[in-house]
Amino acid sequence: MPLTLMDTGVETTVKSIRGKDQTRKFLQNLGFVEGAKVTVVSSLAGNVIVNVKDARVAISEKMASRIMV
Repeated sequence: MPLTLMDTGVETTVKSIRGKDQTRKFLQNLGFVEGAKVTVVSSLAGNVIVNVKDARVAISEKMASRIMV
């Protein structure tokens, strides 16, 4: 299921990242790698703020939909 469908405050694990090589590399540089623990902090209009690797990252709905958990 994509990260955009996760409930706020629930910790989960990244299973895979979909998209072109450039998109996957961008998300991997932010810390979204397979096996990483992520928690959705808040969601507003599809855009999400996520805790990943002890950092808070804000990503668009489009990017979040590429992250499978």
